Order: sequence, then C-alpha cells, then structure tokens
Amino acid sequence: MSVRYTNALKRSRLTAALVAAIVMPVAGTTFAQETTTPPPAQQTQQATSTLDKVTVTGSRIKKAEVEGPAPVVVLTADDIEKEGFSTVYEALNTLNQFTGSVQNETTQSGFTPNAQFINLRGLGPGYTLILINGKRMADYPVPYNSQSNAVSLGSIPAAAVSRIEVLTGGASAIYGSDAVAGVINIITKENYEGDSVRLRGGTTTMGGGDTGLFQWTGGKTGDKWSLTYAVEYLNREGILGSQREDRDSYYDNPAFSGRPEFATATSGVYLYRNTGAAYNWLTPGGTLSTSVDALRYSCSRTSSEFEPYNTSATVSNATPNRCGYFGYPATSALQNSYNKTSAYLSGTYDFDNGVQLYGQFLGTDSQNTGVSSTQFWQTPGWVYTPAYGYIQAQRIITPEEIGGAQKTEYDEKSYNFFAGVRGAFLDNRFDWDFGVSYSRFEFESNRPRFLQNRVNEYFLGTQTGVQGSYPRYDGYNLTYLNRLFSPMTPETYRSLSTIVNSTGESENSTASFSLSGDLFDLPAGSLGAALVVEAGHQEYTLTPDPRSTPSYTGADRIYNLTSTGGGGERDRYALGLEFSIPIFDSLKAQLAGRYDTYDDVTEVDGAFTWSAGLEYRPVDSLLLRGSYATSFRAPDMHYVFAGYSGAYTYITDAYLCRVAGIDPTSPSCENNTSYNYQVFRTYEGRTDLKEETSKSWTAGLVWDIMDRMSLTVDYYNMKLENQVAELDSDFLMRQYADCRLGEDVNGNPVDSTSPSCQAFLGQVTRAGGELSNGQVSQYSSYPINQASLETQGIDANWKYSLDTDRLGTFGFEVGYTHVLKLDLVRFEGDEPLNIRDHMQYFNYRSRANVRLSWSNDDWFVTTYATRMGSLPNWGETGRIAPYIRYNLDVQKKITDKLTLGFSVVNLLNNQQPDDVTFTTWPYTWRSHDVIGRQVYADVRYTF
Repeated sequence: MSVRYTNALKRSRLTAALVAAIVMPVAGTTFAQETTTPPPAQQTQQATSTLDKVTVTGSRIKKAEVEGPAPVVVLTADDIEKEGFSTVYEALNTLNQFTGSVQNETTQSGFTPNAQFINLRGLGPGYTLILINGKRMADYPVPYNSQSNAVSLGSIPAAAVSRIEVLTGGASAIYGSDAVAGVINIITKENYEGDSVRLRGGTTTMGGGDTGLFQWTGGKTGDKWSLTYAVEYLNREGILGSQREDRDSYYDNPAFSGRPEFATATSGVYLYRNTGAAYNWLTPGGTLSTSVDALRYSCSRTSSEFEPYNTSATVSNATPNRCGYFGYPATSALQNSYNKTSAYLSGTYDFDNGVQLYGQFLGTDSQNTGVSSTQFWQTPGWVYTPAYGYIQAQRIITPEEIGGAQKTEYDEKSYNFFAGVRGAFLDNRFDWDFGVSYSRFEFESNRPRFLQNRVNEYFLGTQTGVQGSYPRYDGYNLTYLNRLFSPMTPETYRSLSTIVNSTGESENSTASFSLSGDLFDLPAGSLGAALVVEAGHQEYTLTPDPRSTPSYTGADRIYNLTSTGGGGERDRYALGLEFSIPIFDSLKAQLAGRYDTYDDVTEVDGAFTWSAGLEYRPVDSLLLRGSYATSFRAPDMHYVFAGYSGAYTYITDAYLCRVAGIDPTSPSCENNTSYNYQVFRTYEGRTDLKEETSKSWTAGLVWDIMDRMSLTVDYYNMKLENQVAELDSDFLMRQYADCRLGEDVNGNPVDSTSPSCQAFLGQVTRAGGELSNGQVSQYSSYPINQASLETQGIDANWKYSLDTDRLGTFGFEVGYTHVLKLDLVRFEGDEPLNIRDHMQYFNYRSRANVRLSWSNDDWFVTTYATRMGSLPNWGETGRIAPYIRYNLDVQKKITDKLTLGFSVVNLLNNQQPDDVTFTTWPYTWRSHDVIGRQVYADVRYTF
C-alpha cells in the first residue's frame, strides 16, 4: 500500500491541483471536498504559490504547505483498491506504523472476535483516536479483551472513503482524549459527479472464504448544492479449521510433526475416581474398569470421532491411557462470515450570503457469524456419588451430536451523522464552522449454551446436598454412565441448551464551534490562528444475558459462562487554541493548547495538553521538522464502569511447577493437570483511576531529492504514564512465583518486598492459606494505573516515479518502521522491562511495505509486499523468521466507462513462519496469515 507521506515541497501546477483535491478540510474546519480521478503527471512547472490553503489532519489552521511539523500518512481509495483489499481494516492493518497485534477472528475464545481493531505503535487499540471527517465515532460496545473500549473499523464501508490520513504522534492538544499514539481521520467522498458501479468476487485457493462485494458510488451537483451517495454490500463466507488441512486436528500440532504417535488431544471423555486415583472406563458388561480394553471400548462407543492416545507417549506403541477428540480444532472459525450492507449520503447547500449548510449520514447493518469449538461438560470439580464415591468426569460434545457447528450470531448496527453550517466574514479572512455530530453502535450476540442444572442432571442425576465440602448427586448409576459413554442426539442437545442473548449500545455526540483565519501580518507572513469550543456526551451500556452473570441463582443459569456487564456516561467540555507563527521566510512555528474537563464519577476533573512544532525550509526541496506534544486519555469507560464479574479460567501454576523442579514453560508444566487447572477469576471496574498521560516528540526531514523522487525520515519518541491495564494471568502467575521464591527462573534475585511483588502476592489466593503450597483457588483482577510505557523508533519512506516515452510510467515506494525501544515499568520504582525483546511479548520490532506499480495507456499493474519482522517463538527459546506477503493487482481499461481487474492477495500463499514450539491452535500467532491465497475478479463501470 502506498504509505503516502504528504512529502512534496516543490510541485507542478498539476501536482498542486491533485494535492488540493486530497487534502481538503477535515478536522473541525471542514470545507467541500472533491473526488476526482487524477490525470497522469506530466507538467513540471513550479506552482507552490498557487496552492489554495487547506487543512490537514493534525491542525485546524488552513495553510498552503501540505507538510507540517508532524508526519502524516495518506492512504487513498485508489491505494486500497489497487493493493488488493476489500475493506478499510485490511488496508490500514498493513501500514508499517501498526507494529502492535490485536485479537481477531482466529481468537474465537476472545471477547470481541467479530470486531476489527488496530494497534498503532503497540500501545493498544484504545490509544489511537479514530475520526470520520474529524468527528468522533462511537466505541464498539463490547470491550476489547473484556477490558477496554475502542473503535472497530468493521463498520466503515470502503465505498464511502476518499482517503485516510494517519497522524502518527500525540495530538490531544488538537483533538482531546485518546489521541495518544496518533489519529486516524477517515475522509469521505464529497462533490462527486456521475455514478460508478463496482463488482468484486473471489475465493481462496485453499477452500472456503467466497467473497462478493458490490459498490455503487455517485453524486450530483448544482449551482448551489451537491449530493454524494454510496451503497456497499459485502458478503463473505467463513472459513473453519476443518477447511485447512494443516489446522483441522491436534495431529497438526507442530510439536508432533512427523510423529503422530506422540500426539495428544483434548480429552473427549473420561471418568476419574478418587478411589485408586485412576481413570475408569465402561465395559461391555456395564461395569467400570481401568483396563485398556475398556478404554478402547468406551472411546469408540462414545463417538466415532474419539481416539485412544497416551498423554506421555515415548514410543510409538505406548499403551493408551486417555480417550481424546483430535478433531476439536476443526470446528473453530479462522474467518467469520460477513453479511454487511452500508449506505452513505452527504450533501451541501450554499446560501446567497456565503453560508453553507452541510450534512452527512453513514450507516451499516451487519449480520455476521463466528464459530467456536464445540461445547463440553465436566463435573464442577470433585463431586460425590453414592455408587462410585468422589469422581471427576468430562465429556466433549461433537458437531454431529449438536447437529452442526456451534455458531455465534452477531447483529451489529452503526450510525454516524453530522450536520452544520459554515461560512466566512471580514472579506473571507476568517472562517467559522458550527456543527453537531452523533454516532451510535448497537450490538447483539446470540449463541447456544448448556443450561447448568439440566446438563448436570443429565450426566449426574439430582443434586441432593453436600458430602463433606463437595456436592452430592444421587443418580450416578449405569443409566448415567451410559449417557457419559454414549452419543448424544441433536434433540437431546437442544433440550439441554438455550440461546444466550447479550446486547450492547454506545453513543458519542459532540457540538463544536471553530473559528480560524489570519490575525495579522508579521514580517515573514500572516499569523494564523484557530479556536475550537466543544461539548460532548459519551455513554455505553453492556447488557449480558442475566442468566450468565455471577449473581444469578435461578434454575436456568447458563453453564460454564460468566459475562461482564457495565454501563455509564460522561460529559466533556473543551476549549482549544492554535497558532501558526511565521518566524522567518524559511522557519515557521506551530503552537496549540487545549483544556478538556470531564463530568463523571471519576476523580478526573480536567486535563490540559499542549503541543509545539517547527518547520524549517533551508531550500525549496528540503523540510526539516520537529514536534513535541503532551496527550492524555481519560479513564476508559469500561475500566471505570465494568460490573462485578467472575469466571472460571485455566492458569499454569508456575510456582508449584518450580517448587517441583519443573520449568514453567515446558510441556511437563503446561500440560500437567496438577499445574494447569481451572480457577475462579474475579473482576470489576474502578472509579479511582487517573487519566493516562503521555509525552511525545518527533524529528525528521522531507527531501525532494530530485524530480519525482522523495525521501521522508522521522524519529519518534512516546512515553505513556499512568497506563491502565489488567495483568495477564500467565504473567501474574510467573511474577507471583518469582516473588514467593525470591528469584526468577534464571536464578536472578527478586525483591519480594517491592511494590510490584506486594501487588502480585495480594492478588492470588491459595487453598490452605497464602503461604501454603495448595493449588490456587481464586485470583483477583482489576484495572490499575501502572507506571509507564515508552517507545522509540524510526519511520522512513522513499518514493520514485519514472516516466518513459514508450514503456509507460513506473512507480517505486518503500515504507519502513523500526522500533528501537519498547520499555514497560509496571509499578513506580520497578526497573524498566524491555518488552521489545522480551519472549512473552508479541509486538513487531520492524515492519515494511514495498509498492511497485506500472501504468501504460489503459493498463495498470501494482505489486504490493508487506514484511512483518521477527517475533519470539511460542516456547520462548528464540525468535522466528520475518513474514512476507505479496499482493498483485492488474487492471485494464476496456473503454472510457468499463474497467476490468484481477487481483491476488498473498500471491505466493505464504502463511506462518516455522515455529515448532507453537503448540496452541491455530498453531501460529494471530498476526500471521491463516487464510492463504485469495483471488478476485473486479469489474467497474462508470456512467
């Protein structure tokens, strides 16, 4: 993708006209925009002085220069199409500045598998402010990773997009909260004349994923009015693990590659008796036995999908001791199915007095489907039965028993509306704009789940009380053994299940007034200024199915599912000022300050942020620039308002492993039920959180080296303080072990009295007391302000265009980001932790894009490559190789109105780098490609 730094200093008249078309006002001072097809570049006359003043993301002051003190990346609608992408999310996710990873569709066990988040600079999804034409959008109602809110890009249709501007630095002094890592401003099409219809269809060469895309974009203009409209329909088929032969079974686990006799699976069925501490199986005669023959019989009797295996096989003929379901991963989605319809309408009307009325509506209605692994049932810990004493049992339900895959249906609707009036006064010296915006996101999910009492009674009988400290069930006789070791019918499954319905809504509304213009003249030029006044309201409500909440005690409680609710609102008010100060002809300064005040339940009353920038042009072809900014993020709504919740989750008890002399990262620890077991996790929001603050600065240059060749290099440094986060359970358990033992796994001393150690030790409760060696019974989790996260790096971009007489025009572009530093201090007083190189953190240290293009007469060919740098391997013993994907797009203009195209995403079918230690399905990190090669045909007709 063309990582388009707006890097031109000495431009032709044609280039100036093109720039004027793609950088029209967007942020607060929004003026009419034009979407045109640029003609081939051919003139070279100098015309910088004829460029009209425009506004660019990162400033509210109109100016003649496209470049400013802070770097801005521009991605056009043409880039999105010619680089092979169907959606805004796909295109943005390949920009080299997005070095952080996020959960996605391959994380079906996550909380937002249908959302599309991005992670600029590795700071997290919520630290990048996403705007539409300078206006805020509503957050995705379901919090990312059940923790914090962020904007999902899945609701933005590509048909409505003119270009996307990405400011890669702090900008709270201009835009307020959340603009910490940067700002993404999605600018829609305006003043469109004519109609264009696009049809795109394709599939994957490995199976599944059929995709159809329809776009209609059009517009009409009159003497005083303009109307632009767009409709988009996207239908995409899902992809299951069963459709990828390298991900459809536990046999595909790279740890067992070439050694299927060593493979282990998720247990399909078992009955474990405390008497004799042994696994028991049903015999043909209806009795229990620990024999291998009984195991084989029970396994085949329960399901044709189940297989006997040995959990610690060392030779190929090892005696089996478990019954497992090797096809368990086959039922999980690698890609969700999409069925989205979007509509866009925008218009302006000019009054005779120079005032313009404008408005826009953008709405998306989406019905999507995700598929997770099949359900399972297990006893609630130990239970007592009169017939067999204390037992534990488990039973996985296969897709055949359910009647098909276990689907989760997502119904999502989003609306974005803004309207206002704008004009000018004092002979057009000052421009003013008053507007209101409203954004809303509605979410609903429906998924089948067992009812706790029904499924327990089906497999255990009626609970009659308590035996000792364990529940007592009366019915575990041959009837219930037969149920455990027999197939279940779809009718029975439905009688034990229900549909869990959860909903969420979020809103964001803003009223703003802005005023900008030249105050007075200085020797080096006019002093530009901008004023903005804003008032906003934000709220969200997350309403889970009440039967899945921790406090619910009804007979129809949902089995093995605990949901998080939440909801709250806040008002905000802001006043901002900005100045553009010409110091000399070649030196200009930019100053901005803003105060935001909040009215909510937190202790955050307000935040003042400011920024300063310098632009120095020693010669026409060179710009030296630098910027400094303070930014902040108000406490995330869900971090503040999350209701109390609890859920059972699995942990790896690093402390007990180390006490036993076992490496916590080894399979002997992670795959042993004595150390990897289920515990109860509690969580709730906190109102005493402080705002997160940051300081960032950039320094760089933009150099037009020669005609049609330019280079941009920028250094960035960001430090985020008081970051709010919840500690990862694996990290917590490992740190807890270090603190309990007084040393880490490498023998380095650890101060058990440090602030972080005291926090880690206080979050974990063990059976038998805090100093016992019993298993963890519960751990508490909640959001806290941590100390700091600091990152440094370099962005570079090189472009060259070669125009030949007969062979056409060739374009070359390279974008590169290298992260020099990413340090985390979890608690004040701790030593910085280098998470850039840490084996437990999976952010990229480098990313690169390369774009090669060729056009000649009616032919247009683009090759686009994305390189993602190395990552730690899953076993934390080294790093895996970088990963590269190539896209190819070919377009032929058949007539003036008809264009045909063909594109291939992931041309060479590159998938994950080799990592034999990645033993968790889908056996590769979520940032890597699990879909494979995709091919598309494209037809566009303009009339």
